[in-house]
Amino acid sequence: MLDTLITSKTRLRLLLKFFTNSKSSAYLRGLADEFGESTNAIRLELNNLSKAGLLTYAENGRTVEYKANTTHPLYNEISSIVHKYLGLDKIVEQIVHKLGKVQEAYLVGDYAKGLDSGTIELLIVGEIDKEYLQKLISKAKTIVKRNIKAKVICESEKEQSLQHNGHYMLLWKE
Repeated sequence: MLDTLITSKTRLRLLLKFFTNSKSSAYLRGLADEFGESTNAIRLELNNLSKAGLLTYAENGRTVEYKANTTHPLYNEISSIVHKYLGLDKIVEQIVHKLGKVQEAYLVGDYAKGLDSGTIELLIVGEIDKEYLQKLISKAKTIVKRNIKAKVICESEKEQSLQHNGHYMLLWKE
């Protein structure tokens, strides 16, 4: 749906990159390599989003680092739209809320980095029935039309697992 509303694939990819996780940041050349597009195409869209105030940037020597402008009045709404486009709201609704004893749920992996890889990876903290989790994941996959992987850990493993993943975003907390 969002891809029909926003016709520039580059702009859509940038919105996913920066508005999936507010901690995501990137440089022009890194984005060009990541997206497999020319720096000119990326630069044009970065300039448009920066002029609109949706992205902030900071010069670091000869490079410029871009981030989502979390103080922009539309930041929360755009982030919510991106999360709905990815199906993160449905995952929380269809999986996390139905599991019972979930303390926290994190988005990890490519989507936490802002990469639209097609596989949503979850880190779930709590004591749950793993067979039931797999049934819920199977149902949620058909709703969000993306692959979903989940790892269940206990509270004592949380810090180590989050550090190991590097990029993460809290999706839900009890």
